[in-house]
Amino acid sequence: MSGETSKKPRMLKGVVASNKMQKTIVVRIDRLKKHSKYLKYMKTSSRLKAHDEKNEANIGDTVLIRETRPMSREKRWVLETIVSRGDKEIPEQKPEE
Repeated sequence: MSGETSKKPRMLKGVVASNKMQKTIVVRIDRLKKHSKYLKYMKTSSRLKAHDEKNEANIGDTVLIRETRPMSREKRWVLETIVSRGDKEIPEQKPEE
């Protein structure tokens, strides 16, 4: 292979559970998992630490995080965008002409 293959990084959507650390947020990712024996769906969640350079995300915000290189022992995600703040949606940024 002469050229390098570029993999698309994983993107996940979740809710900010904590922002008490400097430049770090904890994001709760909820998903439905099927039980192997009973075939029922269970709600599970995982908590991931993400890098927030400008400390702009607050608790309750819905955010989009992107997988990146390890930044510390537990931090392997970076804040991509804030989808909504608490209860209100953020309108899409339109380029001005």
